[in-house]
Amino acid sequence: MAKKIARRLHDPIKDKLAPIYPLDLSRLHSIDDLVRAMGRTAFTARQVGDAADVLEAMVRDRECFVVLTLSGAMTVAKMGLVICDLIDSGAVQAIVSTGALMAHGLVEATGRSHFRYDEKMNDAELFLAGYNRVYDSLEPEVNLDHVEKVLQAIFRRWDPNEAVCSWKLNHRIGEYLARAPYRMGTGRAGGKRGILRSAYERGVPVFVPAFTDSELGIDFALEMRERERSGQVKLRYDPFEDFDYFATTLARQKRLGIFTIGGGVPRNWSQQFGVYIELLVRRGLVKMPLKRYRYGVRICPEPAHWGGLSGSTYSEAISWGKFIPAEEGGRFAEVLEDATVALPLVAGSVLERLGYFRGSAGRRRRHSKTRR
Repeated sequence: MAKKIARRLHDPIKDKLAPIYPLDLSRLHSIDDLVRAMGRTAFTARQVGDAADVLEAMVRDRECFVVLTLSGAMTVAKMGLVICDLIDSGAVQAIVSTGALMAHGLVEATGRSHFRYDEKMNDAELFLAGYNRVYDSLEPEVNLDHVEKVLQAIFRRWDPNEAVCSWKLNHRIGEYLARAPYRMGTGRAGGKRGILRSAYERGVPVFVPAFTDSELGIDFALEMRERERSGQVKLRYDPFEDFDYFATTLARQKRLGIFTIGGGVPRNWSQQFGVYIELLVRRGLVKMPLKRYRYGVRICPEPAHWGGLSGSTYSEAISWGKFIPAEEGGRFAEVLEDATVALPLVAGSVLERLGYFRGSAGRRRRHSKTRR
């Protein structure tokens, strides 16, 4: 005889459960209205709303140093100005990126364009025509030749006694963009907006840990071959200058937050900071409290069961000593969505909350946070 199951049906209101609501488009008048309403629905829409809330919390926390990590073809996908807004608003204090993303962004910042892929041409024909395909978009090879000339101008003014590293190189590219707008072919003072220009003007270092895996790295290698052929002194690239500067900068901060687009090397390189500090302490090389990220927001469609770092959860990262557990004050949100859909929503919502878009486009309001 089956055992009788005794159910005690609860009242969700007495249990203080949060209700969810229909998405009423007639009541929405801004990006933030939409994202807040999505946060009161379900599934990925709720993830978007939750992500905006956590990102707002970390940006408003004046003791929190925010690291933005970038991977994927976000600049070819025309997300570059969204990233500029995050920098110009004061929402982020450091960036860790792929080199390709910065190189394609430099194309845009120097007045060049990307184009829609015309399926009348197959990939073999695209190669012969000098059109590099990035899914549904094209990066003309002539754009990358132009980027190479910009880098050549910077490398040829570099003191051979000073090692090259990615954050110094990106700083000088940003300086070049800010100080030589007429050379960019824009025809007006001030030039075009771009990630590296915004980062230079706002004092935000940009790190590219996998530097050789990019057009930037290829251009450096070409410059070294040219120097070898002409008998000039070759420059030295030192990735540990990036590692040390990033670690010492984060070690000075009271609290840390990370906003991740995609995953890959930029995410792991940034998150391993906590592991590095724990090892320094355990080996007796320094005396300091453990340093882990308190806040985390990531936008990436990769699932955890594939086993890759890009899809790994913040809960998993807690086991490595990279993040503070929720019971100790950690706040995290994960959006399993294409970043070209979710990033404009999450960033746009938070920037509206900060009042960034008030006034003219040229005089956007910057969120005040102490620089370190």
